[in-house]
Amino acid sequence: MRNTQRGFTLIELMIVVAIIGILAAIAVPQYSDYVTRSRRADGQSTLLQVAQALERCYTQFSAYNNTSCAVVGTGGVSQASPEGYYVIAAAGSALAAGAFTLTATPQGAQATNDSDCTTLTLTHLGVQGATGADTDSCW
Repeated sequence: MRNTQRGFTLIELMIVVAIIGILAAIAVPQYSDYVTRSRRADGQSTLLQVAQALERCYTQFSAYNNTSCAVVGTGGVSQASPEGYYVIAAAGSALAAGAFTLTATPQGAQATNDSDCTTLTLTHLGVQGATGADTDSCW
């Protein structure tokens, strides 16, 4: 009778650990980039919602900056996105009777992680803009 033992050798286990390490090194940056882009969508959608509200104000009051409008306060427009990753603002010359330029500024972790798009902008003409290292990927 022969007594054989079954199991994994140390070399086999080290190869598996190395493979897992390589996969993790590839997956973690991809996941982080995906999270940053999905949070950016929070700012984009809020910009579009505020712009639509301002268009309704213009239709009703013939001015974007009328204080009777729900989105316009005494200092202009200032609204946080639903998830809280961006603050949408327009004040002073950025919010006039016949024109507006909304700016979305990232907050918290989004401000730290998103160097490609440091701000997002949207005008009354629908012109989308951005500042940052890679503005082509912002919209």
